[in-house]
Amino acid sequence: MEIVPLSLKQAQGFVAQHHRHNKPPVGHKFSLGVMVDGALVGVAVAGRPVARALDDGRTLEVTRTCTDGTPNANSKLYGAVTRAAKAMGYKRLVTYTQADETGASLRASGWKAQAALAPRAGWSCASRPRNDIGSSNIARVRWEIYFA
Repeated sequence: MEIVPLSLKQAQGFVAQHHRHNKPPVGHKFSLGVMVDGALVGVAVAGRPVARALDDGRTLEVTRTCTDGTPNANSKLYGAVTRAAKAMGYKRLVTYTQADETGASLRASGWKAQAALAPRAGWSCASRPRNDIGSSNIARVRWEIYFA
């Protein structure tokens, strides 16, 4: 398995084709891919935290990972994003899984479950109407990893 840099457009295309429940993210700080025998088998997208309270300038969020099912590809991506973020000077990474997902790839990469989040109706409100992006009414777990 080889880690490679990706453009946002490349990562978005892979997510659009392979992700089972989320749409491609709209922005990023950086994206990485994992290749096997010259074929892209997974992507990870890292960007500013979606939650404003976490956006302190030293925290980065993994907004999407997606693989074609290749064993260990997701763990490889989380490890690569963790190393890259640390090298860039970030102090913390966060990401979210649905409550029914195991988080095995995150645990394998040193992440810890930090909070169980109740389902919320969605991001849309009267002052800023938004379309559902597939995460409404789903319980989630916030995962974090800190760097010294």
